[in-house]
Amino acid sequence: MTSHHNGLKTAALLGLLTSLILAVGYWLGGSTGLVLAVLISLATNAVSYFWSDRIALRAMGARPVSEPEFPELYQIVRELATEAGQPMPRLYVSPSMQPNAFATGRDPEHAAVAVTVGITRILNLRELRGVIGHELSHVYNRDILISSVAAGLAGIVTMLAQLAIFLPFFGGSDDEDSPNPAGMLLMVILGPLAASIIQLAISRNREFQADASGATLTGDPLALASALEKIHYGTQRAPLPAEGQLASTAHLMIANPFRGGGLTSPFSTHPPMAERVRRLHEQASLTGRR
Repeated sequence: MTSHHNGLKTAALLGLLTSLILAVGYWLGGSTGLVLAVLISLATNAVSYFWSDRIALRAMGARPVSEPEFPELYQIVRELATEAGQPMPRLYVSPSMQPNAFATGRDPEHAAVAVTVGITRILNLRELRGVIGHELSHVYNRDILISSVAAGLAGIVTMLAQLAIFLPFFGGSDDEDSPNPAGMLLMVILGPLAASIIQLAISRNREFQADASGATLTGDPLALASALEKIHYGTQRAPLPAEGQLASTAHLMIANPFRGGGLTSPFSTHPPMAERVRRLHEQASLTGRR
């Protein structure tokens, strides 16, 4: 029932984001702008669907690894995938020393799980298992596809709204297809903000759900809680630069790779780590896990 409810909420959010794209396109160029926005939306969704995994892996410089290189990682992933009755995903390792991990791919058959060198150095095997359970849950819940599409759509809204800065204002025209200057200005200011809020709402909700379902898969909520505390400390000590492709794929990672806090914290792609840890401890107490 929870899964069905979340699916409906996600569909509604993505529908609202698509409507924003069409509205921005219309304000910018009337009927022509509307058609252009539709075409860009379709193209971006296609890219997100088929190549989101490559974009995310490239952003972190991740490379595929063999079982002889990381036998314990393979053992953990194979065990959990078998437990879930799902195919074995491809495994990657990023050279980044920041402790982090992410999963990508549009479905379990095309999934990839990546960990950083940094995370393998600070987590014990029990904690690493908890992190892998979280990432596999993202794949099984189809969160990766939803997040990728949301990120792509949000990017379109931002791009179209910013285009208004470089276009002339055509006020006072009787032509119904002429853009409205006030509407254009509103979209320049509110369009990117609204798109970001919708994307973040999806990302934050999915992190809580992946924590819970991942802990259920591993049967060890406290292992994930302990891992999250270590990861949070490590990411805050060594934040990554919020630029390039990394900025557009950060929502896929188990922890915000950028420096948190301050005025930007309400717009973080991840919920507060303390709240995630608290919920996992609550889940452990309800299930009798220690």
